[in-house]
Amino acid sequence: MASIVQRASGLWQAKVRKAGAKPVSRTFATKLQAREWAAAQEADIARGDWRDRTIARRMTVAQLLNNYESSVLPGKKSRHVAKYHVARFREDLGHLALTSLTGAALAEWRDARLRCVAAVTVNRELSTLGGVLTWARKDLGLPIEHAVSAIRRPVQGRARDRRLKDGEEQRLLDALEDHAGDVQGAMRSGAYRVGTRNPWLRPLVQLAIETAMRQGELLALTWDNVDLKTQTAHLEDTKNGESRTVPLSSRAVAVLEALPRPPGGRVFPLTAQAVELAWKRACKRAGIEGLHFHDLRHEAASRLFELGLNVMEVAAVTGHKDLRSLKRYTHIDPAHLARKIADLKSQQQQPAAAAPRRGQKKNAG
Repeated sequence: MASIVQRASGLWQAKVRKAGAKPVSRTFATKLQAREWAAAQEADIARGDWRDRTIARRMTVAQLLNNYESSVLPGKKSRHVAKYHVARFREDLGHLALTSLTGAALAEWRDARLRCVAAVTVNRELSTLGGVLTWARKDLGLPIEHAVSAIRRPVQGRARDRRLKDGEEQRLLDALEDHAGDVQGAMRSGAYRVGTRNPWLRPLVQLAIETAMRQGELLALTWDNVDLKTQTAHLEDTKNGESRTVPLSSRAVAVLEALPRPPGGRVFPLTAQAVELAWKRACKRAGIEGLHFHDLRHEAASRLFELGLNVMEVAAVTGHKDLRSLKRYTHIDPAHLARKIADLKSQQQQPAAAAPRRGQKKNAG
């Protein structure tokens, strides 16, 4: 049963009573709006679909995200990645009431976000928000729209297949090495420097190519978790929430042995921002275009396959849990594959050594 009254302020209050539940009410600017809302509530009651949305109307998206971050995220394996996504939605949509987080509102956010980042990033962020909304509906019992399910996901582009081309690795490493540049006049000899004076950037790139570690994993690596005797590096907390131990090649061990060990425990006492700036400058000096630091992980994984490691062995090194993702992540050089096929066929065509007849001794040679 609904009642509509005009308040002293001139606004119209609609109140709906449902047996066994607290009355719900809302205030509107016009009597028509109040009647329409009351009629919608009564229709829900008649269908058995009525739910009290008072809490959802008063709670903001930011408040829900804060609740999720404090009560759910600490127990999730992917909490570090999800935390960044939660922060993004808090900044962009946190001011909305939960009842205003509709498919239309989220579709508008999606389109604006796609002008800034790639579709794969938007899809990952939407997956996190979808988990938050599912939790709110099931665990908290909030009668809200699952806005993520109501919109079209952006189509992801082709996976990156950028690998180091001939000569690029050496040019990149040269651009990250501090050395004197050519100047005129003996008095200025050695005064003009080329490259970078930061002693950790060049070995950081070398280790990325050798180990397939992510940039964040390399920057978080501590000397306590590096064992040069067993040639392993243990990663306590990775992107997928699980620890893993990475084997170190002889070249990787040599790179680590040559590093200084400053106080603080980190192998690479650098910030992500410092790496980003140095990377862009080094690529420019080396004349390299379209290469991202993350492409070094692609390069490393591809080289492991080219060495003959199987999918499970490579996954143990890279930390991939989804082997389909690892397949998309890796791009084997066709020229290397052609040489390997040629070598295998050459071995098959070689005549096998004649087996000795029964009773005939092998030639002692």
